[in-house]
Amino acid sequence: MSEDEHKHARKKTDEHASEVRLEAMVDTEDGRIAPPPVPATAQSGDLHPEASSQTVVQRIMSGDALVAVLAVVLSLIAGGILIALTDEDVAQTASYFFARPQDMLLAAWSAASEAYLALFQGSVFDFEGETFSRMISPLMQTLTVATPLICAGLGVALAFRAGLFNIGAQGQIIIGATLAAWVGFSLHLPVGIHLLLVIVAGIIGGAIWGGLVGLLKAKTGAHEVILTIMLNYVAIYLVTYLLTTPAFQRPGSSNPISPQLDETAMYPPLFGDAFRLHWGFIVALLATVFVWWLLKRSIIGFELRAVGANPVAARTAGISVTKGYVVVMLIAGALAGLAGVAQVAGTEKVLSSGVAASFGFDAITVALLGRSTPWGTFFAGLLFGAFRAGGVDMQISTGTSIDIVLVVQSLIVLFIAAPPLVRALFHLPEPGKTKGPRSPKETKSRKPATTGGSA
Repeated sequence: MSEDEHKHARKKTDEHASEVRLEAMVDTEDGRIAPPPVPATAQSGDLHPEASSQTVVQRIMSGDALVAVLAVVLSLIAGGILIALTDEDVAQTASYFFARPQDMLLAAWSAASEAYLALFQGSVFDFEGETFSRMISPLMQTLTVATPLICAGLGVALAFRAGLFNIGAQGQIIIGATLAAWVGFSLHLPVGIHLLLVIVAGIIGGAIWGGLVGLLKAKTGAHEVILTIMLNYVAIYLVTYLLTTPAFQRPGSSNPISPQLDETAMYPPLFGDAFRLHWGFIVALLATVFVWWLLKRSIIGFELRAVGANPVAARTAGISVTKGYVVVMLIAGALAGLAGVAQVAGTEKVLSSGVAASFGFDAITVALLGRSTPWGTFFAGLLFGAFRAGGVDMQISTGTSIDIVLVVQSLIVLFIAAPPLVRALFHLPEPGKTKGPRSPKETKSRKPATTGGSA
């Protein structure tokens, strides 16, 4: 073989190796790289290409899903301890702890178990319900509350996967809800068309508010955290102002609230009028499927994951990073806009200054707990929906402060942000450390793959 042929063959080999590295860099299957829970411009480390040789048990033990589950368990344990410490019976039995320690331990167990049982009954299944519909009513309420959390959480998670910290879901929900509500009460259209336009208006409103962030970052380099924080305040004060104008304020009322949306503009009940659950939950489920398809099966999704894993390598591979920022924020804002539609067209049926509640900020926690994956975010939204729905019943039934739920949510974020702590507490292996011993030949031939960062 001539020298030119050698050079040509070497060039082909290098190009193929570069493609393989880029593919591996954004491939998050089989635990080779966990999706970044927070934005990162570069990551380095072993990609563990031999992870396929691990057993199922080894993958579970070293995977991020188990860490997320254990983080929830640890948070519930810590919350139970706080419930016990604030209980009056526990405080009373503590005064003679050394004489009869079992009394204090039983009181602590009773306080925590009763509180969590009330939380379960208020969010999943009411054992004391007189009818079946009353028994499953808590579950329907959980799904209703989880609907905007899932939609907004998907928007935050998608931005995370592209390396952007989207904490502007609150503002995107508000703008999406504002446009959707205006279409809902100002236009009078036939059934089907009206609701479709409401959904489209909400998507457009959220996409504009999110896309503006992506455009400013792409064109000026402004940090998305600052942009989203400021636009959150703009959205909050904008809707507060609009609700004092004749175009949005309910006629004959001085309260900052809009007219009720037309019946044709509302999501129909999913299981009848006995429950508040509406078809917005099905839309949230479809949005989850869409985000999964976008990330796993589309060219755009591959480019977004490449930008999130390493923008320098993505740019070298011919991917437009600036375009990726704009596209991902447009889609993320549209998903948050769906959360606004769920509020005004499904749950509240009117527009108010508190239409977004704290869903936009809770969506960040949902995305973190879901490890920035579509289905992880979906189930995390269900969990936090259960916390919100059952927290009120827990407070009413046992007198436990609903703030305990907020403490548990905060602890979940804490443990999710510190996976080494969770692994250390439960003696779990680090990812890639459960593989069998390599032969001396493998050890010499294999080198750690690099996914980015400084050389």
